[in-house]
Amino acid sequence: MKPEPQAAMNQLIEQVREAIPFGLSEAEICSGECIGCAKKLMEFLDQELEDWSTRLDQGEVPKLGDLSKLAKSSTKIHRVLTKNNLV
Repeated sequence: MKPEPQAAMNQLIEQVREAIPFGLSEAEICSGECIGCAKKLMEFLDQELEDWSTRLDQGEVPKLGDLSKLAKSSTKIHRVLTKNNLV
């Protein structure tokens, strides 16, 4: 049985929050050579997660495309953070 869209989005948000080290300081993020700007990518992803949390709290029902888009961007950002040895 598939989860409801709101539950699936909440679960995705939780998984992303666990996988991405949002608590790192700027000095930790920006030390050494960068492959992509990890700081800006993390700020973007954090804003997307906050936006979806607010929208879910207001009763919005995400579509499959919304889930897919957030999952895809999260995966790409995670890949960049891995290349920068932050994950």
